[in-house]
Amino acid sequence: MAGKGFTVKKDWDNPLEHAMPEAARVPAELRIGGVHVAPATVLAPMVGVTDTVFRRFIRHASLFTASSAESGVDADITNEQSGCGLLMTEFTSADGLARMRESKRKRYLTFYDDEHPIGAQLFGANAQTLADAARIVEDTGFDTVDLNLGCPAKRVVGCNGGSGLLRDLPKIGEIFRLIRSAVTIPFTVKFRLGWNDSQIVCVELAKMAESEGLCAVALHARTREQGYTGQARWEWIAAVKDAVGIPVIGNGDVRTPEDAAAMVAKTNCDAVMIGRAAPSNPWIFRQIAEYTATGAYTRPTEGDRYRMIRTYFQMLLEDAEASQLLPRDARHGETAGKMKQFASWFTHGVAGGAKLRQQIYVAKTGKAVLEAVDAFFDARLNATVPDEVSAEDAEALPEALLSCGD
Repeated sequence: MAGKGFTVKKDWDNPLEHAMPEAARVPAELRIGGVHVAPATVLAPMVGVTDTVFRRFIRHASLFTASSAESGVDADITNEQSGCGLLMTEFTSADGLARMRESKRKRYLTFYDDEHPIGAQLFGANAQTLADAARIVEDTGFDTVDLNLGCPAKRVVGCNGGSGLLRDLPKIGEIFRLIRSAVTIPFTVKFRLGWNDSQIVCVELAKMAESEGLCAVALHARTREQGYTGQARWEWIAAVKDAVGIPVIGNGDVRTPEDAAAMVAKTNCDAVMIGRAAPSNPWIFRQIAEYTATGAYTRPTEGDRYRMIRTYFQMLLEDAEASQLLPRDARHGETAGKMKQFASWFTHGVAGGAKLRQQIYVAKTGKAVLEAVDAFFDARLNATVPDEVSAEDAEALPEALLSCGD
């Protein structure tokens, strides 16, 4: 659903390197209305990524393991202390939810008990339709509902959705009021700095959100015009934090635990939201918790990466087999496609990864993908191939069609 020119890049433009700040850590918790989020980390909504399988995968990847204990980290620490504090769905069209029958909605709003707390993100431009969709979200059992005012994709902006609404603050105010009156669960909003550098509206928008009864705001510190290029301007997160009393969630250029701690130190934000770093490093939420507790964190071994890839792909296959929302051939074909999409994230930087990606891309079925993964890592872990990472493996990979997360 990303628009031309605004796909989310896997790489960052000249990323800044941050040392661990002495005075700040990612907070242990925050409250969004009555919802307890612990730790104060949020998985950003990403189209084509944050479906129920990936969300549950992130939850379990964030658990501490026995290997963590060997590195001096308490293996008995709970997921509330170590995992991602709040999961978010892919952004979902309010118009689509309002029109489709209830049975079809399950494809977009399915979640499981182990995903709580979880928020559903909506986009659209019609205030009443968004309010109706928010009621559906609440009735489905989500903990929070979020409004997307950040997506830069032309297809979305062309309908005056996502960041397109940043040019019409009175309309946003109307939307805020109708959604707030429609639901009792916490209502939040994610937005950008503004349409462009001459139209920075983030502080005014945050104040409006607070006055209309929203429970938290999340700021991706880029303009719509920037897309996903250049540096996120964290100083605006600090400005929003200074302007409002509700929780402020910072988003943009958090690639590592050091980045997360630095964002908190520089902005005083209440929580950190992570987008494109999560598919390439599903352990990042656990690493942030480790770093916060000890000043160090474990990095995945090649065996860890193999187990991660295989676990996620197996979860995709099992979910496709269990689902009744599409014909069997269609859902298995969709699963093979998702495996190919994620292969480029998961194998980036792995020695020989380009060869594995090539094998995955030509595979016809999910089973064939798994067989290719098993054969590749069996050879790797048994040291039958060299360890060098080629330039092709190390360079930035083709962009995935993700939108609305950083």
